[in-house]
Amino acid sequence: MKNEKLSADEYDALKEVARGLKLGERVSACIGRNTKRLAGLKMFSIARNGHITLTDKGQQALFLRRCVLGLRAVAAGGDVKLDNDVATFLGKKAHIVAREGGYDITDKGRESLADIEAQGI
Repeated sequence: MKNEKLSADEYDALKEVARGLKLGERVSACIGRNTKRLAGLKMFSIARNGHITLTDKGQQALFLRRCVLGLRAVAAGGDVKLDNDVATFLGKKAHIVAREGGYDITDKGRESLADIEAQGI
């Protein structure tokens, strides 16, 4: 994997495409700025008619971003509401444990979060 660190603007472009674009609809400036790089990383698929769709790799990048943000929110404390798929994934990986009214981060979750922070993600 080459330099696949994505900026916040690139994640925004992925989210916009994930929501869906109608055929013939003009793309936003955010998508336009990031199309070349994200298509090069194979996160976008551009059809011959110009229709842009999200690839499996793009969907995976968005999901992992949601998991990292969820893990950071749990580590910050308080009652955090996580999406079911994110909570299930983090629970299966033993990064969080459910408690009444929210979640707690485990030691493994803290280690993973420290690794993520060290990589600058």
